[in-house]
Amino acid sequence: MAAKIKRKDKVLVIAGEDRGVQGEVLRVLRKEDRVVVAGVNIVKKHQRPRPTGRSQVGGIIEFEAPIHISNVMLICPKCNQPTRVGFVVEAGGRKLRQCKRCKATFV
Repeated sequence: MAAKIKRKDKVLVIAGEDRGVQGEVLRVLRKEDRVVVAGVNIVKKHQRPRPTGRSQVGGIIEFEAPIHISNVMLICPKCNQPTRVGFVVEAGGRKLRQCKRCKATFV
């Protein structure tokens, strides 16, 4: 099934603590039906210092946690409005996303 929301899309959060916030999609976790949006669902994690591995410093780190994909709505790049997403197939067989408001197509 084609993805309605992809990385680098601009989305609006429509449910939860951060309702009304717009942000860019950083990651899409397709198996869990979740997305990570910049500046949304910031959580704190208490991390111990480690001599090896990715991070060596300890302390309280903040990062964006994933939210369910149903809690975000794509903002159309053409009309700049939150919209539902449909699909159309080009003559060459390429499947494109379509804004349900203004009927504009985009990748």
